[in-house]
Amino acid sequence: MTDIADHGVQFGRIAAMLPVKDMAKAEAFYTDVLGFKKVFENGSPVGFMILKRDAGELHLTLQPTYKAPAFNVAHMMVDDVDALHAACQNYGLRIIKRLQDKDYGLRAFVFADPDGNRIDVGQPI
Repeated sequence: MTDIADHGVQFGRIAAMLPVKDMAKAEAFYTDVLGFKKVFENGSPVGFMILKRDAGELHLTLQPTYKAPAFNVAHMMVDDVDALHAACQNYGLRIIKRLQDKDYGLRAFVFADPDGNRIDVGQPI
């Protein structure tokens, strides 16, 4: 039997795709609060956008009737989870899971962005 995962293909960039109801509001949040920079946009009005910060990349797609699911849609690893948690609280974001040390070696929390997308944030302990 052949192992299908042993196909010799190497993977490159993989980025989270976040649906948003209002592209301008989402862009403002991710750039002004989290410090991402827009590196690409497409459409008129803009229906797709790529944001980058350090090694992180997010893709936003306009979905005017979007309803966020009740599960995490992205995971971010950061080098100062306490500072990001404070920034999220200062912005008034809904914290889904409080900041705490996890038994699997991460200090982590979950927040909801302005569109309700649940983002899990972690830092190795």
